[in-house]
Amino acid sequence: MTWSPPASCPAPSDALPRRPAALRQPTLSEIFPETAVDAAAPAFALAHLDPGDGPVLWIQDRLSLRESGRPFPPGLGGYELLHLQVSRAQDVLWAMEQGLGCPALGAVIGEIWGTAPAVDFTATKRLALRSEAHGIPAWLIRRGTAPELSAARERWRVAALPARPEPDDARAPGAALWSAELFRTRFRAPGRWVAGHDPQSGNLAFDHAIDMDAAEAQRAMA
Repeated sequence: MTWSPPASCPAPSDALPRRPAALRQPTLSEIFPETAVDAAAPAFALAHLDPGDGPVLWIQDRLSLRESGRPFPPGLGGYELLHLQVSRAQDVLWAMEQGLGCPALGAVIGEIWGTAPAVDFTATKRLALRSEAHGIPAWLIRRGTAPELSAARERWRVAALPARPEPDDARAPGAALWSAELFRTRFRAPGRWVAGHDPQSGNLAFDHAIDMDAAEAQRAMA
């Protein structure tokens, strides 16, 4: 693996659109797909991002690429993608850390397959601090493994749900929906929601809470 960030990265333009309202301070978040090859995980991560913020650096280890496939830029809805394939989990972590130092990037997404000793508390703490210091969101997708000790500020379990009905054609695929469980967080109360894009604003929306009363749902989203 020989990738390295450009020697000089231009600063993002002040004229770019604001981030979606659902976002808070950029930091490291983890996603654990309920089914290892579920495409809901990368879709959920992208839904938190604004295409106008800059290119997304997407890094996959060898098994993630083989088992879940390569991202398909024409189907990503306007996101400019920089794709990097590496061999090992530690290479994903290194490339993510380097990418988070480049202000021209809008986000960094990493995919790691299976249990990986390299993805420990120290490594994730470095990514979280670097993401927060440079204001670039970092998403780490952990496929085929259970959650272990991590410094990620938010940790999600995500699964695909049946899509919304398409109002103009009942046979056509509608907008995607996800079951999104926030099971660990430093910023708000944990919870579980049906999530998707708001048809009016296009931003990420948490349509309704699952197994939470109204007061719990309000605290979780505060």
